[in-house]
Amino acid sequence: MAAIARTVGPALHFLTRKQVSTSLFARGYADMPFTLAAGNQVFYDNADVKQVDVPSFSGTFGILPKHVPTLAVLKPGIVTVFENDGKTNKIFVSSGTVSINDDSSVQVLAEEACLVQQLDAAAAREVLSKAQSDLASASTDVAKAEAAISVEVGEALVKAAE
Repeated sequence: MAAIARTVGPALHFLTRKQVSTSLFARGYADMPFTLAAGNQVFYDNADVKQVDVPSFSGTFGILPKHVPTLAVLKPGIVTVFENDGKTNKIFVSSGTVSINDDSSVQVLAEEACLVQQLDAAAAREVLSKAQSDLASASTDVAKAEAAISVEVGEALVKAAE
């Protein structure tokens, strides 16, 4: 029985991989279910997309189907979603997490999120100005840390809005 498994196993593995690669070649891409949600809105709910670029503390990185499973913390910035129909959507996130799973599914959970085209540059500059003022007047270590985070979010918000 073990001899049969040793003989048939590799052949089945090869055939299965060949079928998968043939179907991917015919379509040109693999499935990548994508979810992006924040406390205020769901932007994508298991939508099939081509690619997602996310800002993380280790740098901005692109996610394609079959990406290595990963869990990363998002920094303030723009999540860029490349949809299968060729459209590109940009969504500002203040912070959050991204998880990439074995089955190529991707989930982005953001603390706050907004479509970039809905951002107001003047309001973003006001947010940054207030955060910088709070940082300058902060007297405790906790207040300084919180204000520094607000400044980082404000700077990313201004950059995204312009």
